[in-house]
Amino acid sequence: MKEFIWDFDGTLMDTYPAMVAAFQRATQTLGGTIAKNETYQLMRQESVGFAERVVAERYGWQWQDLRAGYQRYEPALQAPQAFAGAAEVLAAIKAVGGHNYLMTHRDRQALDYLAQADLKRYFDDAVTGEQPFARKPDPAALDYLLDKHAVDRSQAVMVGDRNLDIDAGHNAHIAGYLFDPDSLIKVTSHPEVQVASLAELLPLVK
Repeated sequence: MKEFIWDFDGTLMDTYPAMVAAFQRATQTLGGTIAKNETYQLMRQESVGFAERVVAERYGWQWQDLRAGYQRYEPALQAPQAFAGAAEVLAAIKAVGGHNYLMTHRDRQALDYLAQADLKRYFDDAVTGEQPFARKPDPAALDYLLDKHAVDRSQAVMVGDRNLDIDAGHNAHIAGYLFDPDSLIKVTSHPEVQVASLAELLPLVK
């Protein structure tokens, strides 16, 4: 593989510590409580939106109120670090004449974080949350990138840390590689490759 579409949160950069802290704070502001481990598992195994709905239903809240608090607190708490091996894999892809693309539901803040980690230089294009594409596992954003750059789909892969990333790749008729560093995912998406560290992807870059 030499054409890689990357998820951002939990795949390239470890944003979960701040995401979990912001979610806990938003829950507390509304008068509830949720453990750190439960918050992390809900986000990792499903999504932030899923966590919002589960906790809102538990307390009889509107999930939109929980989301508003989360979105207020999360940017101020964010100081993400790139996962080990991220720079090496991204550089290896470019070295073989391949390309890296970003597909994230986060806004353009994701590009700022990549720049701070000195990773943005490896990327050829990006789709972020400001663009009007349906959310994964809908393949619309991936199809946009693949078609825009005339990518050979037999050489393309979606890399992400959740089933919905792999499903999005398959829905776009490309491979899916699952990054599951803590073995939390109940895998239902049939990824072609599953790794616990990004460095494990290096032999697959050709």
